This record gives sequence, C-alpha cells and structure tokens, in this order.
Amino acid sequence: MARQGRSTDWGFPRWRGYGSGREAAEVRLCDRAGCNNPGNCPAPKSPNSPDRWYFCEKHAAEYNAGWNYFEGLDKEEAEQREQAERRTSREYREASWQAWAGPGDGSRSRDELRALEVLGLDPDADFEAVRKAWRTKAKLVHPDVRPGDAAAAEEFQKLQLSYEVLRAAEERREWKG
Repeated sequence: MARQGRSTDWGFPRWRGYGSGREAAEVRLCDRAGCNNPGNCPAPKSPNSPDRWYFCEKHAAEYNAGWNYFEGLDKEEAEQREQAERRTSREYREASWQAWAGPGDGSRSRDELRALEVLGLDPDADFEAVRKAWRTKAKLVHPDVRPGDAAAAEEFQKLQLSYEVLRAAEERREWKG
C-alpha cells in the first residue's frame, strides 16, 4: 500500500497546528433584531444581573450610550459606588503616569474629554491638533470678528475654556515626563 503524502505530525499529535479541525466554528450573532454581525460584546441586561446581551460593536456602543450605571441610586449611594470603583481601578491610574498609557486609552480626565469634544477632536488627539482646532474655530467666533453676537461670544468662551483645560493638562504631562 503506497502512502499518499508525508504527515506533518511525525507521530506526535501535539505538534499539529491549533484549530486545524474541519468542524464549522460556531459564531454567536448579535442579539439586536435584524443584525447578522457576530455578537462578541457582552452587555448586562440589567444592573447586578448575570444575564447578558451579546451585541456587535456598533450595537454595543449604541446600548452603552444609553446605559446609566447609577440608575436607581440616590446621590450618596452613587458617590459611594464611584469611590469604590476609583479604589479598585487605582492601579490602572498609577500606570498612566509611568507612561504605560497614552492619550485615548483612559489617561485623559473627563474634563479633557469634554474639552476635546467641544473642539471636535478624537480622544487620542495630540496637543498640536488641539492648537490647530482651537485657532481655526476661535477665528470664526471671536468677538472682534462678530461684535454684538451673544451666541458667538458664548461659543468663543467655551473654546477658550476648553483650550485652557487641555493646555494645563499638557503642561502637567510635560512636567511629569
């Protein structure tokens, strides 16, 4: 009896490639009605429940946008829960000052993210992009360009405050680094 081809495992099954089986891989679909994308992002069905929805990235982002983590808690309980979360994630925060983290991956504060949103920038924008966006937008609504326009003056103040927040944060980063 002739051999048809040389085997690649040399008699040791552990040398075979992983995932070399011919069975079909089971893929869980997104739980959103009508979506045929893989549902690989688990999301809780309700607070403190082990039951999960499985959404695709797009629908997970949509679901999380409306999620209120502190729903049903009074102000005092919400503050206690937030402090507990901050205590458990302190190690990650400590890692960010050691330059293990960069902008856009959790090292920016809420104020910085809001300021970037006002300027229309992504969370991982560098300071040069911040400066460009601020100058471009500020030129359009500056009180000297649009005198007497209260809406433009208010927009200019928002832009100015956003720039100050981001500039101070950049100075802190340079000082630490």
